[in-house]
Amino acid sequence: MHVPQYNQSLGLIIWRGSTHETSYVKDRGCNKLEKHRASHPYTPRMSEIPIELELQISVQPSSQPERERQLQPPPLFQQPVPTQGPPQAPRDQQTQLQSESNSEHQHRTKSAWITLRRLLLLLLGFSLGAAILGVMYYMHHSLQNWSNNLEHTEIPCLSQACQRASARLSMSADPFKQPCDYFLFTCGSDRLSADSGGRQRGQGIPGHPQNQKEKAVGPKRGERNKAIQDKGLREEKIHDRKTKLLQYLREILESNDRPGGTAVQKAKGFYRSCLDTKSIETAGAEPFLTLIQKLGGWAVSGHWNRTDFNSTLSLLMKDYSTFPFFNLYVGRDPSETVQGTTKRYIQIDQPDLLIPIEWNSKTQKSQARTQTLRPFLASCQRYLALLGAPPSSIMIHVGMFISLSSEFAVAASPLHYRLSKGQLHQRMTIKQLQSQAPAIDWLGCLQAALHPLPLTENEHVLLHNLPYIVQMSRIIAKWLSRHELSTSSPLHTYMVLNLLHTMMPALDSRFYETANNLTVSLGNTDEGLFHQVAPRWTHCVLETERGFDLVLRDQLSQRTAHREVEEIIQNIFSAFKSKLHELNWTDQNTLQQVMYKVQSLNPRLWTTNEKSEEAELDLLFSKVMVKTNSFFSNYVQLLSLWQNRRTQLLTQQTEAPDILSVTPLLLGDELLFPVGMFVPPVFHPTYPRAMNYGVIGFLMAKDMLHMLLPDKNAERGGGFSLSVLQQQEVWVQYSALQIALQAYHQALKNHLSDTSISGLSHTRLFLTSFSQLKCDTDPYREFMPLDPSFLITVICATSDLCPTRLRCTSKTQQHSLKTC
Repeated sequence: MHVPQYNQSLGLIIWRGSTHETSYVKDRGCNKLEKHRASHPYTPRMSEIPIELELQISVQPSSQPERERQLQPPPLFQQPVPTQGPPQAPRDQQTQLQSESNSEHQHRTKSAWITLRRLLLLLLGFSLGAAILGVMYYMHHSLQNWSNNLEHTEIPCLSQACQRASARLSMSADPFKQPCDYFLFTCGSDRLSADSGGRQRGQGIPGHPQNQKEKAVGPKRGERNKAIQDKGLREEKIHDRKTKLLQYLREILESNDRPGGTAVQKAKGFYRSCLDTKSIETAGAEPFLTLIQKLGGWAVSGHWNRTDFNSTLSLLMKDYSTFPFFNLYVGRDPSETVQGTTKRYIQIDQPDLLIPIEWNSKTQKSQARTQTLRPFLASCQRYLALLGAPPSSIMIHVGMFISLSSEFAVAASPLHYRLSKGQLHQRMTIKQLQSQAPAIDWLGCLQAALHPLPLTENEHVLLHNLPYIVQMSRIIAKWLSRHELSTSSPLHTYMVLNLLHTMMPALDSRFYETANNLTVSLGNTDEGLFHQVAPRWTHCVLETERGFDLVLRDQLSQRTAHREVEEIIQNIFSAFKSKLHELNWTDQNTLQQVMYKVQSLNPRLWTTNEKSEEAELDLLFSKVMVKTNSFFSNYVQLLSLWQNRRTQLLTQQTEAPDILSVTPLLLGDELLFPVGMFVPPVFHPTYPRAMNYGVIGFLMAKDMLHMLLPDKNAERGGGFSLSVLQQQEVWVQYSALQIALQAYHQALKNHLSDTSISGLSHTRLFLTSFSQLKCDTDPYREFMPLDPSFLITVICATSDLCPTRLRCTSKTQQHSLKTC
C-alpha cells in the first residue's frame, strides 16, 4: 500500500512504498514537470498524483541538506539532474515527451478552469451574503426608527386645544436648550420647617366633606402683577392644578355654546351677578340692614324686638348657614369606616371664632393677646360704623362683644390637644347632649338645620370637644340671666356679627377690605395678599360651586372624555404596579402589605352611577329665583341651597364626587380619580398622548406614590446636603416620571402612532410638556429642592431617549456655585 506523506519542512508530497521510493516535483518557475526515476520497476500514474501536487510543488531531493536547498537558484536556472539507467532510443524518448506534454497542457487547462469556477462561485456567494446582510440591516434600522421614534410618521395635532398648547410651549423655556435652569429655581425648600409636614399620607384630600373651612385657592405672592387675568394665553407654567380647574369652570359658566336647561341658566346668572361689582357697590350695606330687620332688629341700632335666643339661633342655622356658638357638619365615624360602614352622623365641633386667639402650652388654655385684640377691636368698630350704628354706642357694644368672645375662646382648644385627650368623635344621643348643655335647644336647632329630616332625641351625634360644649352652655346661661344686659342683649349682637361674617362675600368692598386689613395686622400676610390679588372671577366660581355643585358637576362630566381618561388611568396604574416590583424593599412584610393593598384596588374615574338628567336638575332648582342685579339676594338663596346639600349628605350612602378635588381619593377598595384632574391645559383628549402622559400621567403617578407607599427614607450620601424628606421627594418625582414614561410607551404599543405639536419628537414632547409643570401645588412641594426639569437631565443621562446630550452653560454653572 502506498501512502502519500507531506513533508512540511520541504514542501514535498512523497509517495512511499515498501521497496521503492519515487519523488515528483513541480517546477515553480516554468511549471514544467521533471521526473526523477530510480531504477525501480514501479512508476506511479498521473491519476495517482494528489491534487496538492498538481497545484504547486517545490522539488528538492529529500536527502539534500537544508542550507543547500535554501541557497539553490530557482528551478528555471537549474541544470537537469542526470539519471541512471539503460539508454533509450531517441525516438521513443521524443514520443514519450510529446505525450507527457499534451497531458500536462490538458491538466493545466482543466486546473485553471476549476480555479476560475471556484473563484466565481466564491465571489457570487460573497455578493449574495452581503446583499442579504444589507437588507437585514436596513429592515432592522427602519423598524427600530419606526417603533421608537416615529418621527417620520407623525401627524401634527391641529385642534384648537393643540394650537393653544403649541403657543404656550413657544413662550416657555426649552429644557433641551436650557437644560440646567433648575439651578436657578427651587420649589420652596427654603420654606422648610420642622413642623411643616404634619399631614399623613392619603389624608387631607382637598374638598373632602370632613375638611371644613377650606381656604380658597389664589395666586401666590410672586404673581401680584398678574392679578388681572383673561381668557387669552398667559406666559406661565402649569403650576397650580386647583387654579386651572377654576379657570375651566369659569369657561363653562361664561360659555354660550351649550344653552342647557333652566338650572344651568340659573347657575350662570348667579355667577354673572357675582361679577357685577358695580351693583354690589351701589347697594352698600342696605341689603344686610334689611336682613337684620327680618331677624327682629338689634340693640345696636336701638330697634330690637327682643326675640327669643333659641328661635333666632334656629333661624340662622336653617336659612343662613350661620353657627355662632358651635360648628355643625355631616360625616362618617372613622372607627366604622375601617369596618366598611358608610353611615353618616351629625357632627358638632367648636366654632370658628372671630376673635384671634393663641394656645398657651404651659397653661393648656387658649388666650387672646393684647397686641392682637387692638386691631380686632378696631375692625369691630369699623363694622358697626359701616352698619350705621350711633358713634356713642359703638364702643359699648364692641366691648361686650369682645368680652363674650374671650370667654368662648378660653373654652376652645386646638385639634392636636383634643386628639391627645381623646375628645374627638365622642358619641351620644341628642337627649344626652341636651342634659350636658341645656342652654341650647339641641333638637329644635338640629331639626331646623337639617330640615326636613325627621330627627328625634334618640338620634346619635358625634362631638369633637365636649368640654367646650358644656362650658359654652354655661356661658350662654350666665349672660342670659344678667338682667342689666337685657336691653343691650350681647348674645343677640354676637349672633348678628357672626351673620355679618357669613354674608361678607355678598357685601361691598368696604367690608372685605376691613377684614383684609385685620388679617394683615395679625401677621397673616399670605391670606391678606390673597384678598388683594385674587381676581373676582375666582371668588365667584367658588361661590357658584357652593350652591350649584350638581349643575357644574354635570357640565364638567359632559365635557370629560371618559374613554380617554379611563385608558390613561389603567395604563398609569399598570406601570405603577410594575414599578413596585422593581424597588429594593428592605422589609418584605411591608412589600407584601403594599402589594396586597395595591392588587385589591380598583382605579376608576370618580363619577356618579346615575347621570343627572336636565329635567331633574331643573326641578331640583325650580324654587331658586336668581336676580340679575342683586347678588345679595342670590347669595341668601345660595345659603339655603347649601343647607339642602348638607341634609342630602346625611342620607346618602355613597360619596358624592367633589368637582373641586384635584387629587385621587382612596375610598375602601376604590382608587378614585376626580373629574377635576382632567381639564385643560393639564389634559385634553385631542392632545398628543405624549403631552397627556407627560403632564397628567406624571401627576397621577406622583399622587399614588405619596398615597399608597409608606415613607421611603432615602439614605444620605456623604456629599449630599439634602434632608431625608428632600431626598425622598426627589425619588418620588423621579419614579413618577419613569412610571408615566413607561405607561406612555405601553400606550404607543396599543395605538402604534401618536400626533405631535410644534414638530417635536414624541419623547421630546413628553419631557417638554413635563417641564411645564414647574412646582405643582401639593402638600409636598416644599420638600422638592429643585425645579422638576432637573429630572429631565437625569432621564437623558441614564438612557438613550433624548435626541442630544444636555450640557450646562457656564452661566448656570456659575450661578449654581454661588447658591451653593
